Amino acid sequence: MKTILLISPYWKEEHRWMVSSVKLAELWQRIGFKVIVICMSTVENGPADAKAMAGKKRKVEKVSQTLEIHRMQDVFLPDPWNYGIAFGFTGYVRKLIKKEKPDHIVCNKLLFWTSFSVIALRLTGYKVLVLTDAFVGMNWWPRGWLPKVCAAIYAWTGGWLILLCASRVVTFHPQPTCLLRRLLIHKKTEVIPTGIDVTSYELRVTSDEQPNKNHKSQITVSYVGRLESIKGVDDFLAALVPLKAEYTMLKLQVVGWYKDNHPLVEEYQREVKFTGLCHDIPEVLAATDIFVMPSHSEGLSNAVMEAMSSGCACIVSAVGGNTYLVQNGVSGLCFPAGDRGALRAHVARLLDDPAKRRMMGEAARKRIEEVFDWKIVGKKYQDLFSITG
Repeated sequence: MKTILLISPYWKEEHRWMVSSVKLAELWQRIGFKVIVICMSTVENGPADAKAMAGKKRKVEKVSQTLEIHRMQDVFLPDPWNYGIAFGFTGYVRKLIKKEKPDHIVCNKLLFWTSFSVIALRLTGYKVLVLTDAFVGMNWWPRGWLPKVCAAIYAWTGGWLILLCASRVVTFHPQPTCLLRRLLIHKKTEVIPTGIDVTSYELRVTSDEQPNKNHKSQITVSYVGRLESIKGVDDFLAALVPLKAEYTMLKLQVVGWYKDNHPLVEEYQREVKFTGLCHDIPEVLAATDIFVMPSHSEGLSNAVMEAMSSGCACIVSAVGGNTYLVQNGVSGLCFPAGDRGALRAHVARLLDDPAKRRMMGEAARKRIEEVFDWKIVGKKYQDLFSITG
């Protein structure tokens, strides 16, 4: 069995769940690979087996015969940075490579501390495949002027060097050709989405009733994700809470992790259901009529793919991979990021038109099945690994 060493910023923690790494590791195991993950973590709270390296700020978890996770303690800078720093990370990666001798080395995400290991590995003769869903500081931006300035400087120095050192670059959704040429990586870059296992999600049935004052069925509008500034949850709440006065059976819910005493929760908890971290997302989406992703910047959102797989009518901001997933007017609706009036108008339109909700939900499911299903994506990764092996 061939082995993939996956260098990932994080793995599974409530406030930094690296969904793309978790999903890709599952996919790669399905197509016949063993995956060894090395990531940053809060080691004190992380699980470990008997071989944990006590006192050295790192732990090892052998999940199964095909999945092993190495966690290294970091210093985490919270929102809006959401950035971890783990001194000695690259050295540990190199030791792990010498020990395990993986067939493929893959680094997921660009510009995290973990991705700088690509430079050192290249200088010592290793080939590293870099995956990324966004070019932070180039066409993906944090909120706030200081984070934006820092991201731009970081991107065009360290980030660019990482891309140049990569043997190949895989983006989860198409990037501007002019940008790839400017970065001098257009000849070694291709698009392969993370994709999704559609069999885990059932196509929901949308009610045909109108959501007026006599409406007897609840209409649920959901956001799924962490309450971080970049996700635009403030826009979701400010735009949609006023609709509850007109649509009395409207239910708004925010599903995902948030820090204690989060100001948005404190302000809106009487009108909106905040569930906290959930592990039954298919069930949540099965009860959702309209799904909203209001991000100010976005890569290829797993949450949107899950909602589309469930047949939810999706409304997304027109940024990043959102417009790759959602065909505006066909499999969902798009609005300019931060435009609360447009978001409110789109939701009201779908509240008034259950047939449109159903049509878009069915088109969304079809879009996922035709382009993003793991049966299709898995074949693309098999072909990629056969070329780079």
